Amino acid sequence: MNVVQKYYCFLITVLSLTGLESNAQQNTFVNPVYNKDFADPTVIKAADGYYYAYGTNTVLDGKNIHIQVLKSKNLVDWIFIGDALPTKPKWADKDFWAPHVLYDAKLKTYFLYYSGESDSKEGKCLGVATSKLPSGPFIDKGEPLLCGNGFINIDPMAFDDPKTGKKLLYWGSGFEALKVRELSEDRLSFKTASSVKKLVNQIINNDPSNYQNLVEGSWVTFHDGFYYLYYSGDNCCGEKAHYAVMVARSKNAEGPFETLAEAEKTSNSVILNKNDQWIAPGHNSVVTDEKGQEWMVYHAIDSKNPNGGRIVLIDKISYKNGWPIVNSGTPSSTNMLKPIIK
Repeated sequence: MNVVQKYYCFLITVLSLTGLESNAQQNTFVNPVYNKDFADPTVIKAADGYYYAYGTNTVLDGKNIHIQVLKSKNLVDWIFIGDALPTKPKWADKDFWAPHVLYDAKLKTYFLYYSGESDSKEGKCLGVATSKLPSGPFIDKGEPLLCGNGFINIDPMAFDDPKTGKKLLYWGSGFEALKVRELSEDRLSFKTASSVKKLVNQIINNDPSNYQNLVEGSWVTFHDGFYYLYYSGDNCCGEKAHYAVMVARSKNAEGPFETLAEAEKTSNSVILNKNDQWIAPGHNSVVTDEKGQEWMVYHAIDSKNPNGGRIVLIDKISYKNGWPIVNSGTPSSTNMLKPIIK
């Protein structure tokens, strides 16, 4: 082989390796997927084929954003598109937290459930607003669904039971149990004569492995015959943040639920906890890619930039012995294969 032939062989090898590296970069991602304050992320796939993420209020460029909205084609590359609730409801003026959006194909309407600070002395309330578009603007129904003392009525999550067809709303915090109640057919109120059912209770002790001193952030999925109730606790924020994702399961959407700790006789039900880089991961949603793979979308605090807010991460969910697991129990920090999107 002469010098020219050796040169061309070398060049082809370099180009091939470069191409492989470029292809690998295109097929992988590294957390975070959205590196700005975006707490309590809910992700849905909308009727237009795009994924939309909704997050707790924040301030951007000096402007108050009540309900943040992001848009993505692949669950990894997100762009901010605005405020889903640009006009505040008449019953609340601040702290628009933990939104959840559900699309009703029959009504051709998107329903936004959220919590807000009441202008009365009752504390936080659950609200509902509607829109024909996933990006909004959503218009509040004009009065809250439910109010109460402190912050017991926050973190709503709407879920249609695939077995019974019931339209359910989960919520809860404020050092009380996670709860569920059936909604009316129009989804704008609770069904007459329906009742609140308590699902997972707080566990009060000073054990540092206990994350159930407070429980919140309900998210329900149905997988292989079980309803999985993901939830978080117990302190999302601040210098003493102590937060993780936990799970319980049931054969019925309205319970009773058995926690992972009860099933496995362990000290807690945690499936996603902190590591050296990511602090206080939690308040997750679950979304499925086009190959049926489930992904957990959640917020966490970057230990290298703790003042950067709660930013968005995603990780793959798998199952072992009938229970969901996420990586080795902590957020990923290295290259991961992207969700499968056509």
